[in-house]
Amino acid sequence: MDNLLTVSGVTAGYGPITVLRGLSLHLGAGECIGLFGPNGHGKTTLLQTISGLIRPTSGSIEFDGRELTRLRPPHIVEAGLVQSPQGNTLFGDMRVQETLELAAFSKHARDDRQSNLEKVFALFPRLEERRPQKARTLSGGERQMLSIGCALMCAPRLLMLDEPTLGLSPRLKEELAQAVGSIAKEGIPLIVVEQDVEFLMALADRLYLIEHGEVVREIDRANAPDHDEVMRLYFGEAAG
Repeated sequence: MDNLLTVSGVTAGYGPITVLRGLSLHLGAGECIGLFGPNGHGKTTLLQTISGLIRPTSGSIEFDGRELTRLRPPHIVEAGLVQSPQGNTLFGDMRVQETLELAAFSKHARDDRQSNLEKVFALFPRLEERRPQKARTLSGGERQMLSIGCALMCAPRLLMLDEPTLGLSPRLKEELAQAVGSIAKEGIPLIVVEQDVEFLMALADRLYLIEHGEVVREIDRANAPDHDEVMRLYFGEAAG
């Protein structure tokens, strides 16, 4: 399988603080991968580095054979690599529909804006019901739907989701999980950061365990360890 994304030996961080330490991973065309591990060990930093929000100090990031490490974030989005970030990063006084329409800012996304809008509303009927509402009036789960909807409006060739179900009620978490599964079934490659390892194991073709800014284990779904061993890995205990 040809790689759509290849991250090779990337070191990056914030000023004098190094977070990623020579990290490498890859994603094949049409594949979905999951990232898990303790909080504060580099998962979000990795997504921000791939997105161009953080400039790596060494290593390379190739997307469809194109080097990304010197590109600005808008050009990376234009290439089709799009991130839905963790937390509420929406403009609170903008209405749902205008927020979605504004997200389709690149040329190739503008060309398909109406069809992509219809796809977003089909995936998230709640957003269609709330088209005239301001973003700040939405519930936490609805804001997360809007954030993912904005990413889809960018017409992604690769979509990165940073903890899409974080802090949601069980009912909304299940709804979001089903939506993410639907996106994967439509053939959009995904990189998903999640605390819920069982959700990742059901969704992803492969998992990467990240600790201290490094990949310490790669797990293939076809040969995945049992639940207890995954929990031991997640909590940093030696597997029995």
